[in-house]
Amino acid sequence: MAADKRTTSNASIMPKDFSISLDNYIRGGTDRFLLNPPKVSPRKQSMQGFEPQYVDIIDYIVRITHRIWEEGGIGYIYDTYRHNSRVHDDVGLQYGRDKIVADTITTINAFPDIRLYADDIIWAGNDKVGFNTSHRTVILGHNTGPSRFGPPTGKKVHVWCIANCVAVENEIYEEWVLYNNSALIKQLGFNLFDVARQFAAQRAEQAEVSGLHDPRSGEPERLPGQGKPPVYPAKTSTGFDVEDFIRRAYHEVWNWRLLNKLHDYYIPNVRVHGATDREFYGIGAYKSYILSVMAMFPDLAFHIDDFYWMGNDEDGYRTSMRWSIVGTHRGPGIYGQPTGKQIYMWGINQHTIKDGLIQEEWTLFNEFALIQQLVS
Repeated sequence: MAADKRTTSNASIMPKDFSISLDNYIRGGTDRFLLNPPKVSPRKQSMQGFEPQYVDIIDYIVRITHRIWEEGGIGYIYDTYRHNSRVHDDVGLQYGRDKIVADTITTINAFPDIRLYADDIIWAGNDKVGFNTSHRTVILGHNTGPSRFGPPTGKKVHVWCIANCVAVENEIYEEWVLYNNSALIKQLGFNLFDVARQFAAQRAEQAEVSGLHDPRSGEPERLPGQGKPPVYPAKTSTGFDVEDFIRRAYHEVWNWRLLNKLHDYYIPNVRVHGATDREFYGIGAYKSYILSVMAMFPDLAFHIDDFYWMGNDEDGYRTSMRWSIVGTHRGPGIYGQPTGKQIYMWGINQHTIKDGLIQEEWTLFNEFALIQQLVS
C-alpha cells in the first residue's frame, strides 16, 4: 500500500483562526444563539445561497440541528438536505432525504425528550466549493418509545456522535455520521453481541442469494508482497504542517506498527475518548488499546480518506479526519476468538493540537457494524 497522499486540494480554504467557531458562537447563553439568534450585518462570512438568517456556517449547523431535533421541525430536512443526499452510517449508504426524514422520526419517537448539545464543530471550505463541517454532539434522552434495537426500556441514555457533512447553498448533500451505537445498546440494557447477531441474521435474510454474490476478498494492501511498508515522503513544507503531521503519525503508528512513535505525536497525558465509552488517559493506556486492535487484526491496513482543519501555530489546531481500516480477524480479543473473516471498519477522529502535539482525541468507528461482520 502506498502511503496515504493528501486529498486536500487547497489549504487556503482552511480557517486560519477560531474567530468563527463554536466557542465564540455560544458566548451569551442558549437564549442568544438558539432562541434569539444573533443579527449580524454583514454576515461573518460569505454564505451565498444560504437562508439570510444564518450568519456563518457554525450558526447554520447548530440551529438547523436544534430546529429539526429539539423543536420537532422534522420537515425542515426538506429545506436543508438535497433531494438525492447520501448519508453513510452504521447500516451503510442511505440514499435520498426521505430516508433521512423517516429515520429522524423513528429516533425521536424512541426518545421524545431528546436533547442534542453541540460539543464542537470543526469546519473548512467556503460557499464556492462547499462547507465541510465535523459536528461532535452529546445526545441525552429517555427511551420511552420503541427503537430499532428493541422495545422501550425507560432508561436514560447519554451518548455522543460525530457527523461530517458537506453543504452548499443551504443544503447538505453528503454526510458521514457515526453514533456511539455500541454504547447506546449497552445503556439501553441489551446485550451488544445478541443484538448484533439479530441484526446480522436479518441482513442475511434480506440479502439476495445468487451467483452474483461473490464472498471473496483480497488481502489488505499494506505490504507490497514480501516488502516492507512504504516510507512516508519527506516533508517539503517549512514550519509545522498539520496535515503532514497527522498523516505521518497514523502511517507510522498504524501501518508501520511503530508504537514508540506515539511519543512524537501525543503529549504524555493525552486524553482519548473512544467508541463504547472507552476513555484512555496517557500514552501507555492508548498504546495498549492500539496493540489489542492490531493483535485481533494483525494484517490491518489504515487509510485516511479525508482530512481538514482550522487554526494556526500560536492558537493550536482542531482537526477532523475520516479513516478506514481493512483487516482479517486472526487473533483473540474483545470480539472473541478469531473467525478468519475479513472486516471493514471506518471512523472519524477529531484532534486538539497545541505546540506540535496532540492534546486530546475523539474517535468513533462503526463498532456495532464491525461486530455484525464477525458474528454473521
